[in-house]
Amino acid sequence: MTQIQQAIYTVRRECQDCHKCIRECPVKAIRVQDGYARVVADMCVLCGNCIVACPSNAKQVRDDLPRVKELFASGRKVVVSLAPSFVAQFPGVRAGQLIRALKELGFFAVSETALGAQQVSASILQLMQGEPGHVWVSSACPVVVDFVAKYHPECQANITALLSPLLTHCKMLRAHYGDEIAIVFVGPCIAKKKEAEEHPELLDAVLTFEDLENWLDEENINLPMLADSEDDRFALEEAREGALFAIEGGMTPGITRGGAVSSPQVMSFSGIANVEQALKGIAEWRPEHNIFLELTACAGSCVNGPKAARNRSIAKRRFEVLKYARPTDTAPRADSLAQTRPYTAAPVPRNEFSETQITEALRSVGKYSAEDELNCGGCGYECCRDFAHALIARNAERMMCATYTRKLAQKKANALLKKMPSAVVIVDEQLKIIECNANFLRLFSEDVEHEKELEGAALDAIIPFSNLFQRVLESDEDVVSHDIRYQRSILNTSIFSIEPHLVLCGIFQDITQPIFQKEQIIGRARDVIQKNLKTVQQIAYLLGENAADSEIILNSIVRSFSPEELDESGREKSK
Repeated sequence: MTQIQQAIYTVRRECQDCHKCIRECPVKAIRVQDGYARVVADMCVLCGNCIVACPSNAKQVRDDLPRVKELFASGRKVVVSLAPSFVAQFPGVRAGQLIRALKELGFFAVSETALGAQQVSASILQLMQGEPGHVWVSSACPVVVDFVAKYHPECQANITALLSPLLTHCKMLRAHYGDEIAIVFVGPCIAKKKEAEEHPELLDAVLTFEDLENWLDEENINLPMLADSEDDRFALEEAREGALFAIEGGMTPGITRGGAVSSPQVMSFSGIANVEQALKGIAEWRPEHNIFLELTACAGSCVNGPKAARNRSIAKRRFEVLKYARPTDTAPRADSLAQTRPYTAAPVPRNEFSETQITEALRSVGKYSAEDELNCGGCGYECCRDFAHALIARNAERMMCATYTRKLAQKKANALLKKMPSAVVIVDEQLKIIECNANFLRLFSEDVEHEKELEGAALDAIIPFSNLFQRVLESDEDVVSHDIRYQRSILNTSIFSIEPHLVLCGIFQDITQPIFQKEQIIGRARDVIQKNLKTVQQIAYLLGENAADSEIILNSIVRSFSPEELDESGREKSK
């Protein structure tokens, strides 16, 4: 059986190793391996924060359009369950125009998911009128249902034993058209894809608003210019207060209408951070009256879903929903359509690590004391200890720590500067010394004991040819292998940009010193060998092995001057 691709996945070549997805993921369901961040399906709640946050579009949503086209090809009648936030997604477009467009794509009928929301409201009203002392949590948002199941299983009993509005609507459509139909949800939510996977008997596929807009573009269907007719109406009936489910607090009117439940008994919280705060202690809370918590994962609720039109103000989107909704004074009538306990995921194991393990992980990234724990958040985790937990769980890599990588790079640079036989200096745009090595001191400042003493010093006070640095700084044209007479020496000089117009590096070799004379002769002898190799081979072919004497002589010159034993080509033999 073909494995279904994750609803959220990473395009590896696009991942920029910025850790922004980790910062924005409320449950840290991201594992960094081999330098790129992937989603851990068992930990993920499909909130879509990583997709919205990713600056390089490396986080992508699975495209289910091929699945929808397969449904068309099967010959089944395919019905759309349209999310109530459609009015915010397509401002200025009449409902009839959108229905006509969907029919032109091949759909048999279009119905409002909000009808299922109205049934859920009626069922919640019944719960609220039952035995007091309960705190109920809405099952409308699949992200919240998953979040509670995986990360707050102690609150699992507080989730209402009701299907989501979408799945309830699917039952309504199948009761009307029969089980032979196929149902496709269209909306801003990614988590609905998991609902389709877990309830294939009710929901066949899910398209995001973005998928729909791309499909309409492919078919050259211009929504605002489309002519609709009297037949382009929502199937079953038009929704009323259920359309308000798309905004924060949208469930309240349907539950409190009629006065059986007071407004203080119904509370709304949106955004995972606020949801988590709302869940604290509710498992033990026994209030005098029943309490209902409308919890939605997206800040502002579904109208601000991960695939909603975020180029428009959320206030304007909310206003469009309020303007469209048609609430009535009549309380909704409940039936059994919503009465099924929703899917629940297995709790995510909470790894408990010893203080010794955490300390060892912190030391591996150069943090030996509390003062070293900067808690900068550059790795994506809130604090260094959280990062240590991720390291132990193999969800993170040491190179994610900015201070660790900076210190490591600095150590490598320092080691390179120290071991280089040449004099090296690095200067800024004001020609002030940032760093230099001991050979630079010996060549230009013998009275200074340590290279640190020259940091911040003006270069023109140290060397008489700082004008070369100024020229490179202004022109961004490197000076390569330029010989300069300095005192009794000849310096082979190279000056180049590390950061154009900001940071320069200068390298100096005193070619009058014996070691450099040898290196010069060795290098030039190697050049002669390479340039004459073809000629030598041709002569050898004509005159025999005696004609290769010139190459042997050149190699002997190289060996005589080199401190290391060389092979026949003039290169050092491997040890």
